[in-house]
Amino acid sequence: MVLQMEVNKEKIRYILQFFFDKGENASQAAEIVNGVYGADTVTANYVQFWFRRFRSGIFDVKDAPRTGRPVVENVDKITEIIEVDRHVSSRSIAQELKIDHKTVLNHLRKVGFKKKLDVWVPHQLTSKNIMDRISICEALAKRNEIDPFLKRMVTGDEKWVTYDNIVRKRSWSKRDEAAQTVAKPGLTARKVLLCIWWDWKGIIYYELLPYGQTLNSDLYCQQLDRLKLAIDQKRPELANRRGVVFHQDNARPHTSVVTRQKLWELGWEVLMHPPYSPDLAPSDYHLFLALQNFLSDKKLRSREDCENRLLEFFANKNQDFYERGIMKLPLKWQQIIQQNGAYLTQIGQSETC
Repeated sequence: MVLQMEVNKEKIRYILQFFFDKGENASQAAEIVNGVYGADTVTANYVQFWFRRFRSGIFDVKDAPRTGRPVVENVDKITEIIEVDRHVSSRSIAQELKIDHKTVLNHLRKVGFKKKLDVWVPHQLTSKNIMDRISICEALAKRNEIDPFLKRMVTGDEKWVTYDNIVRKRSWSKRDEAAQTVAKPGLTARKVLLCIWWDWKGIIYYELLPYGQTLNSDLYCQQLDRLKLAIDQKRPELANRRGVVFHQDNARPHTSVVTRQKLWELGWEVLMHPPYSPDLAPSDYHLFLALQNFLSDKKLRSREDCENRLLEFFANKNQDFYERGIMKLPLKWQQIIQQNGAYLTQIGQSETC
């Protein structure tokens, strides 16, 4: 029989710190403490909160002084909790501090915190990656000033369309603070690959590959032939005048020897694109972002359902939408240069138009 006894919170925190130092996980620590002091002594969330503090280097477990104004004390405690875990819910904060949930929300609003969607970043940039991003942006910006080419540009990319679409979390950030960054979740097995090409006027050509099929160089070259026919039909001004300025990222099927030969045969000028730079790819920062927002939280039943959703999405976008996506590039080149090659925070933010 477990002996029920009164134990102060500060003592429990010292015990939790002891288990943390021993290398126990939060669940094990909670089970041991409740086994000794009673089943309701600590919750799993409470122990996880303190373990997160310890991992962040905060080991002060003493209660804050009770003197002074309670409102200021609550605000300080709320801010401290958020600094440890930006994903913590306002209800968890209220439970931890034993104050009303609305009080927590009011305090957060007053000090300027609001929930923002986390930003996905694709890669930890090396020094060479950063230098490539800066030098290529400088070259493209100068080229566009001398010979504007964005209305001749055809851009394309691939995107997995998943049947079950995960909604990104929101985390606390101040109004003038960038959203938190998180790695993209792993793709589910139920998915089909969308291959699409477009320009400032709209969609030129796309394919939705059969279920389970991926892209290789041979298939990509076949797609480029089909894209050429679509450009000749839908954009005869590109075929008959100065030709296509072609933009793609550095995925292997795009840069193989056979693909480079195919692009040379087509006579298209291929733009430079720095590696690991979706923030400089219009499909990633504009088209796919809007598509993902459209599909957010939707469950697709079949490939046919995917096709119908895509048709619905394309039907709702006018030429202005595509033109804005392409014409953002000069600003993004300049921002990359000004930020010394760092990723732009616009990756992952919602397309509201």
